[in-house]
Amino acid sequence: MRLKDRVALISGASRNIGKTIALTFAREGADVILVANKSGDELEEAAQECGALGVRAQALQADVSDSAHVNRLVQQGLERFGHVDILVSAAGIRPNRPFWEVTDDEWHRVLAVNLYATFYLARALAPEMMKRKSGNIIAIGGMSTLTAGTNRAAVGASKTGLHGLIRSIALELGPYGVRANLVLPGLIDTARLNPEWYPPGGADLMRPGAGGHSTPLGRKGTPQDVANACLYLASDESSYVTGDRIVCAGGAYM
Repeated sequence: MRLKDRVALISGASRNIGKTIALTFAREGADVILVANKSGDELEEAAQECGALGVRAQALQADVSDSAHVNRLVQQGLERFGHVDILVSAAGIRPNRPFWEVTDDEWHRVLAVNLYATFYLARALAPEMMKRKSGNIIAIGGMSTLTAGTNRAAVGASKTGLHGLIRSIALELGPYGVRANLVLPGLIDTARLNPEWYPPGGADLMRPGAGGHSTPLGRKGTPQDVANACLYLASDESSYVTGDRIVCAGGAYM
């Protein structure tokens, strides 16, 4: 087991990519702290599925865009498990509207969830990781990290900022044995419960299997594809990788 005796905290863990990451880490022996802002029943169910794999699992409902919530949940996790070895910051939102229609509240909310949350989580966990001379921080970006998209100004700004944040964290924490990296998913076959986040006609992309023709591999990615990339970065197999990124997009970036 590649993550035996380690503890991972995963945000956005109630469904889709975040939940799959939690289950994948649990199968590899990690105890897991699953965090989500809403979807309390789904979060508890995901934690139970992880626990059924023979590891300890804790479900914590918190708004990771709020630093006070983050400090509280990190303290709860440390009190139960003693340490946190791996952070996966996977919570994200992606409203779809022209930048001139974005309200101040929407702008700040996107930055708070997509960017500030990773900062708050990493900041809260860094002292303990530095003390132990070990730790691993993984953030989930997206193609907006690398390319512009119509009606995605707020998302693009937040995800591009995330790239810079991860590189800075990697540089500052490297001397303490703590690594930080980014995973950039492309078109992933997930349950899309917020149709307002997608352009007109985006409903077609929500159908299982649809949209795969847009990648050289001829298919959508799966949450497991993204989880596998995270597992590589969380494991010792990537011990010489930091401040870097994995584009998990089926070659679409080409």
